[in-house]
Amino acid sequence: MCVPARTSIMTGKTVFGHGMYVNGRSSTVMGREGTLPTLLHDLGYQTAAIGKMHFSPERTRHGFDEMLIPTDYYRWLERSGQPWQPMRHGVGQNELYPTQATVPESLTLTNWIAQQCLEYILERRDPSVPFFLWCSLSKPHPPLDPPEPYYSMYRDCDIPEPVFGDWCSGERCPAPVARYREQLSTDLIPPNVIRAARAAYYGLITQCDYSMGRVFSALQDKRLFDDALILYTSDHGEYLGDHKQGGKFFFHEPSAHVPFVLRLPQSWDNRGHGSESNQLVTHADVLPTLVTAAGGTPPEDVEGLDLLSVVRGERAPRPYLEASADWNFFALTDGRWKYIYYPEGAVEQLFDLETDPQELTNLAGNPRCAEKQAALRDELIRRHESRGSEWVADGRLVEKPLRGDSAADRRNQSWMGYHTEHFREDIRH
Repeated sequence: MCVPARTSIMTGKTVFGHGMYVNGRSSTVMGREGTLPTLLHDLGYQTAAIGKMHFSPERTRHGFDEMLIPTDYYRWLERSGQPWQPMRHGVGQNELYPTQATVPESLTLTNWIAQQCLEYILERRDPSVPFFLWCSLSKPHPPLDPPEPYYSMYRDCDIPEPVFGDWCSGERCPAPVARYREQLSTDLIPPNVIRAARAAYYGLITQCDYSMGRVFSALQDKRLFDDALILYTSDHGEYLGDHKQGGKFFFHEPSAHVPFVLRLPQSWDNRGHGSESNQLVTHADVLPTLVTAAGGTPPEDVEGLDLLSVVRGERAPRPYLEASADWNFFALTDGRWKYIYYPEGAVEQLFDLETDPQELTNLAGNPRCAEKQAALRDELIRRHESRGSEWVADGRLVEKPLRGDSAADRRNQSWMGYHTEHFREDIRH
């Protein structure tokens, strides 16, 4: 999820370490000390954050020297005298229904963030010291509202259809998964609308790619591109109709398996350029990787790994990656096998990502996979016991009773994703 992932980037800790397990106020779990920008500042770097940070209160810098957020964009455009205004289509922040931007491409938030980064590189930074810039594009997060030419770019392309696991309907569907889907009513969206939503999503990604080209061009103008270390990732993914879901929140591949691209300065030895790694990576790895690359030493309480030392064979990769969101599930993967436990109703899922990368078949309960299921479950229990977790008792994962709410109850709720451009928090896109 958004805030837990960003808190992991800032602190080098997992959700179990920093305690932000659901979207909330970032200031409740971190301040200025020990954050990524503070550590880099102490190493002589000028630091800036531009784009969606999702900090709360929204002007909390958590150690950045400079910060510009979407609020600054909305206020600038409102006061600019332009006849166009953004986000006037009425589509919410977590909907799958596509629409078109209400401003031209040059006035979109994506363009504005890239332009502010470009101006920082060319005009605002101190040229006598190195800099750390977090360029945080809000898109392709919903609303799925690309401007032209991106709105039409993929409408006539061969777009993959959503996939549906044997576990995503009926009694085999975990209650939290069904509840989230029915609160959003993503399972009621017609297939043609889902296809249009996917086309819009692809268009937004391409707009982000092209906008980053302007940022890279600014580095090139200042002859900094070859010397720059660039890390490209996302806080979460998007189901886009897979398994009848929208949004993120659970530990299936569309939601949790996000890009992680690391490009090292050309002057460095052993860059590994052009190579790929299937090692387990998480947001907590960003801080130790960048701090070590800058010549520093990460704090002792950091849970993430310096990925450069991992890919160079100087330290062992992590054997497992653990996850949770709002305690609705607990999950563990070794990279091939993935185990997910939902306390509500004590539902288990097991997927073999090597043979079933789209997670179409839940192998939990399959006798042929019983040994692997038990091993991952036992490792998850061991980890919870080592933390003194309330979610284990007598050597077993805790079971919670079903809430008993109906699908009609779930659909009959207001959704927090509807906001105007005047909303008080940094969650507009």
